[in-house]
Amino acid sequence: METIKSKLGKGGLVLAAMGIMSIVLSIFNYNIRLLAWVDVWGNTMGWVVRFLLILVGGLLYFFFGNYEDE
Repeated sequence: METIKSKLGKGGLVLAAMGIMSIVLSIFNYNIRLLAWVDVWGNTMGWVVRFLLILVGGLLYFFFGNYEDE
C-alpha cells in the first residue's frame, strides 16, 4: 500500500514535468490545457508560475520521492 509520502513524491514529479512541458510547449505557442490559466495575468507571471511548478514539484520529489517504508 502506498503511503502519503510516496504519493507526494509522485505528485511532485508530475508537477515538475508539467512545468517543464509547459515551458517547452510555450516556445511553440502551445500550452497544456490544465495550465492555460498561467498566462492570464501576463507573460511574466506565466513564466513565474511555470518555474514555481518546477521548483515546488522538484522539492516534493526530492523530499518524498525516494521514501521507502521500514
